[in-house]
Amino acid sequence: MSVSHPFDVVILGSGAAGLSAALTLAPGLKVAVLAKGNLSSGSTAWAQGGIAAVLEPGDTFESHVEDTIEAGAGLNRRETVEFVVGNAPAAIERLAKLGVPFDRGEAARWHLTREGGHSHRRIVHVADATGWAVQQALEKAAADHPNITLIPDRVAIDLATSRHAASPGGPARVWGVYALNRESGSVELFTGRATILATGGASRAWLYSTNPKGSTGDGIAMAWRAGCRVANMEMNQFHPTCLHNHQVKNFLITEAMRGEGGRLKIPTTGRRFMKRFDPREELAPRDIVARAIDHELKRLGLDYVHLDISHRGRDFILDHFPTIAARLAEPDIGIDITRQPIPVVPAAHYTCGGVIVDLDGRTDVDGLYAAGEVTMSGLHGANRLASNSVLECLVFGVAAAEAINRSWGDLPPPPPVRPWDESRVTDSDEEVVVHHNWREIRRFMWDYVGIVRTTKRLERALHRVELLKRETEDYYGHFRVTADLIELRNLVMVSELIVRCALARKESRGLHYTLDYPETLAEAADTVLTPHG
Repeated sequence: MSVSHPFDVVILGSGAAGLSAALTLAPGLKVAVLAKGNLSSGSTAWAQGGIAAVLEPGDTFESHVEDTIEAGAGLNRRETVEFVVGNAPAAIERLAKLGVPFDRGEAARWHLTREGGHSHRRIVHVADATGWAVQQALEKAAADHPNITLIPDRVAIDLATSRHAASPGGPARVWGVYALNRESGSVELFTGRATILATGGASRAWLYSTNPKGSTGDGIAMAWRAGCRVANMEMNQFHPTCLHNHQVKNFLITEAMRGEGGRLKIPTTGRRFMKRFDPREELAPRDIVARAIDHELKRLGLDYVHLDISHRGRDFILDHFPTIAARLAEPDIGIDITRQPIPVVPAAHYTCGGVIVDLDGRTDVDGLYAAGEVTMSGLHGANRLASNSVLECLVFGVAAAEAINRSWGDLPPPPPVRPWDESRVTDSDEEVVVHHNWREIRRFMWDYVGIVRTTKRLERALHRVELLKRETEDYYGHFRVTADLIELRNLVMVSELIVRCALARKESRGLHYTLDYPETLAEAADTVLTPHG
């Protein structure tokens, strides 16, 4: 029989969104924070750039709002953008109080950098490893709190809902989650009056990604299966500058490098090319830069383009980008960025769509909240503005927790929930099926559902994903779950949602560019999918 762990609130994900929520809940409630791997393995720790907030004299909330909506191609919800931007300075202050050592400015309190799409310098940062500093500060604060239990190595399988109750019936509600204990191989049940999804995005659906290997859309897939709507899944951001190197793991080259003067060049000629695509050149929003690079790669038959910061001088480069410089200088790469350009290609980076939430982080199903990249809050629209992502996690993690605190007396305690049933399954002797399907889906998503799309390629992708979905569900129904099988099942699900959203949008907008509908419609509308609809 599976082990059951009762808590007041269960949080899935130990990054900025999950830990911010936990710290806001902890003064009065017992909170469990589950991580799929170790506590620092999520996307927050990988964030190099920084966090956007209006902190500079002359900058305004309205300017940050307008920059966000312009980058989002008008698909944003203005009330969400105003909510997040207005709460940004307070979010930065909370982190500073937790000990995040933001870089100091010469005259101002903090050094602010500027990134693509921003009209002002408004990015606070810790050199080029901001996410790691934020992660460590939040982790330490959570670990020190007696009401927070941090639980690594638990792979969420599915949300425990009303249909899993010992006496099924009543309105749809989430009561917690079933999760695989990686060490023991057993499935455990974590229950609570409220559950928060802070599981990140789905960029590992593509062959090339800047994200941790765990970014497999787990929360989106689980919420969909539980009855939540999703929206704008076709809007996946491809980061323009990922290191091109076949021998090493994908490595993101931060947006801030272009913000501080990095130039994109054709390797064979050394000529810059961004002016032909946007007057802002390297400071154009990411979708424009990614498409420009993709265009040049295909036009010239190149494997990569160059990003060159060497003209800024050795001291400047090592002061602003110490982590990147050190990593690229290691023997397995061997690039001295103070003298040499960096070979880069676009790579899947950020999921702008996801589970629909309101300003309190509520989803369509009672008892289930969500925050961060797993959501479609309306902040990002058709394209995320640089350094708004960790900000969204910080603001919505707190907002969801505050909503739970306010309504705590009205949240019913969980009923008895059935333990995980393994009576009809056996151990698999065909793991090759899982690994083959994993490779296949990421390959055809890259080829058919990449930066530039066509209806014919999308239809081919949908046909393949439907076949893989049937095969994966059959496999899931016959064998005991493993971490790889859980991730594959979720990848297949989110890939279907991405393709269905892409086929439904009959225009090109933001991150979704299709050769069959190159124009942008006059009115921006979300692409909403409803379960069983």
